[in-house]
Amino acid sequence: MHQQAIHDYFADKEALLIASVSRLVRIDSTLGPALPGKPFGEGPAAALEELLALAREWGLTGQNLDGYVGTVDLNQQETALHILGHLDVVDPGEGWTVTSAFQPKVVDGLLYGRGADDDKGPVVAALLAMKAVKDLGIPLKHNVRLIAGTDEETGFRDVKWYYSTHPYAPYTISPDADFPIINIEKGHYQPTFQATWPQETALPRVSQFTGGPRLNMVPPKAQATVLGLPLETVEAAVQTLGLEAEISFACHQQGEGIHILCSGQNSHGSTPEEGHNAQTALVSLLAELPLADCPSTRAIHALHAFFPHGDHTGQALGIAQADDLSGHLTLAFTMLTLDDAGCQGRFDSRTPLCGTDETIRQVTQAAMAQAGFTVQGEIDLPHHVPADSPFLQVLAKCYEMYSGRKSQCLAIGGGTYVHDIPGGVAFGASMPGFVSNLHGPDERVNLADLLTAAKIYAQVILELCA
Repeated sequence: MHQQAIHDYFADKEALLIASVSRLVRIDSTLGPALPGKPFGEGPAAALEELLALAREWGLTGQNLDGYVGTVDLNQQETALHILGHLDVVDPGEGWTVTSAFQPKVVDGLLYGRGADDDKGPVVAALLAMKAVKDLGIPLKHNVRLIAGTDEETGFRDVKWYYSTHPYAPYTISPDADFPIINIEKGHYQPTFQATWPQETALPRVSQFTGGPRLNMVPPKAQATVLGLPLETVEAAVQTLGLEAEISFACHQQGEGIHILCSGQNSHGSTPEEGHNAQTALVSLLAELPLADCPSTRAIHALHAFFPHGDHTGQALGIAQADDLSGHLTLAFTMLTLDDAGCQGRFDSRTPLCGTDETIRQVTQAAMAQAGFTVQGEIDLPHHVPADSPFLQVLAKCYEMYSGRKSQCLAIGGGTYVHDIPGGVAFGASMPGFVSNLHGPDERVNLADLLTAAKIYAQVILELCA
């Protein structure tokens, strides 16, 4: 019902879609210092205001809720459906070739720019679906509310704030993943570990290490300073390591030490195999050097043993595991700082349904304690909505109507806004097989697929609210 009307409505909407997504992509909405009414900084606040301006231009009711989230409503009826997306983005990183991160550009049907896929493009697709339903004049019994957040990449503080004072809707989707239906989101174990030691003076030693800036991103850069070794020794270790195909090292004399800058490629923390981890590569290099037997050296060797470069499943740490429904555990060693008095780091692991506190957290704590580290952090359990849920059957029907593909339920390592929302699932907006480069250089969205996603969302609104 209404399928032809929806097809006809979107027949001439590509230019509008491009212009609307581009308005948001031009805004650098990475996390910034908190300001009054802007809890996550200027950039996320500006993106939120731009989306609300777009909604009002389209005749929809938009509201800014203290800078945490923006809400857009289709009508004043009781809300049946929440659509949760986000406007904040990860750092632009390096390696862009088609355009710069915040200068949207369309090439061969793809719109490039940071946030084009994650998650500004899908948010606009959902908003355009709401506009379609309004413009087509199809009567609804219930409201749909788009909730646009500003802190998805850095802690979900936005939606936690929202749901602390607002009820859940009967149905919730998040257009922040892939089609068909993501009914399993792996759990998270993302502990902080640290070790301290008396001020070091031994030579040669690592006096400084700085790794990744973000927990959920494979670090593209890491740097360290080594004291007491000649440049030739460090450069020889680089050659011995043999990582030139994926990692580059720049070594030079800096004051009394050798400064090493390691460059790789970032990727999402849930898919560490898609990036080249500069942090683990640099730890591997430092473990090759003839350093003094001192606490920092022992810490580096222990970290190299726990998180060897290329181990993406937690095998070395002793927590590798998998099940048929959700797949295998993934692990990305993403943050580390070290100086002459101690070190602190974090890793990002996504845990399958079979994972337990005993097989993950307790194993990690025991192993790292033997090496002198204290570990803090609990497991966030997986999210699972049964595939035979009537709600998921509706989503499957809508997906199949407009995509021409067979629907199925999938598991992912990434965590979306619905992770702690009863019955909620991630649903699009990328089509199967499309590589969007989210969190990496040349992030892009397929415009034809995004229009199809908007059609699917419009049909979902009708199925659940009409």
